[in-house]
Amino acid sequence: MASRLDSPFLILVAGQPAAELRRHGGFDHWIRVAAGLERDAAVAIDVAAGAALPTFDAFAGVIVSGSAAMVTERQEWSERTSAWLAGAVEAGLPVLGICYGHQLLAHALGGTVVDNPAGRRMGTFDVELLPAAREDALLSPLPGRFPAQMTHVQHVSVAPPGAVVLARAEHDPCHAFRVGDSAWGMQFHPEFSAAHMRGYIRARARVLVEEGFDDRALLRQVGATPQARRVLRRFVHHSRNAAR
Repeated sequence: MASRLDSPFLILVAGQPAAELRRHGGFDHWIRVAAGLERDAAVAIDVAAGAALPTFDAFAGVIVSGSAAMVTERQEWSERTSAWLAGAVEAGLPVLGICYGHQLLAHALGGTVVDNPAGRRMGTFDVELLPAAREDALLSPLPGRFPAQMTHVQHVSVAPPGAVVLARAEHDPCHAFRVGDSAWGMQFHPEFSAAHMRGYIRARARVLVEEGFDDRALLRQVGATPQARRVLRRFVHHSRNAAR
């Protein structure tokens, strides 16, 4: 692992933000900024566009972005990335999956992803840490309950075999999990700012209203999520230390 100490982080881009928000950059930019990574400390590969996946040993860790796609669609690029993630975890490469990335990592490692029977979740909502999170490298310093930005329709209904479930939310009994010492899935979006979240609610306002939500109420409930945002920097720190 020593060769990874000064290596860049890999960001696997599984999709793009809502069209109205792309003026703020892609998910890779949002992730890099929230993680505190300099431009040359991260490499983005657009797997959703069919880009080839690299070897594992060139990176300090990998972060998998969110997406408007659904894991259950089993698209070719998604299944190919799933197989790659399973190999990355086996090779000991630190992995953090965000939202779609969380679900794809669970799928890759033998978990189950389905449409959430409770429906869509979009806005700022609480995450509740479970007892196992008290010893977790990423989540242990966070309070037992903290707000996070969320936007998803599917969720992990069954965690992968051997996974430790670390957090839950009102709609999601498996809102975060860890496999081994260096692979995490987080359903919430640590890279989203409050402005990003408001932009998503405005962009999806028609769909939200059609589904029975009060988009204006969701907008009023959006707030800052500094504790959730810390997860990305802690992942970078953990991955660098693991490479020593």
